[in-house]
Amino acid sequence: MDNKLTLMTSVAMLVFGAVACSRDISFTQDIEPIIAKRCLECHQTGQAGFLASGLNMESHAALLKGTRFGAVIIPGSSASSTLVRLIEHKADPSINMPHGGREALTSAEIERIKTWIDQGAKNN
Repeated sequence: MDNKLTLMTSVAMLVFGAVACSRDISFTQDIEPIIAKRCLECHQTGQAGFLASGLNMESHAALLKGTRFGAVIIPGSSASSTLVRLIEHKADPSINMPHGGREALTSAEIERIKTWIDQGAKNN
């Protein structure tokens, strides 16, 4: 019984500790560097990703505008955001991001983007 109580206490401390340690994710400090490293090669004016979809990731406003097919970010809901499905490789393989043998985003980068979206996708 003592082992179960110790385990439950440890799990609770981890869960509540993680919640207490969460912070607002900054677009400028946390998200833009990921975009610059992983996305802008294709998703800026005149490049292949922009020409194919209309998704321009050069600014917060352009990113939130989305593609010519619609928004890719739903502020407050990473679960409803197409961008998350694409970077998690949960879409059709032909449109998962990034394309062409480029290195996939790390789980930490994906979690940062998801948290930012869940926090409202603010321009901060």
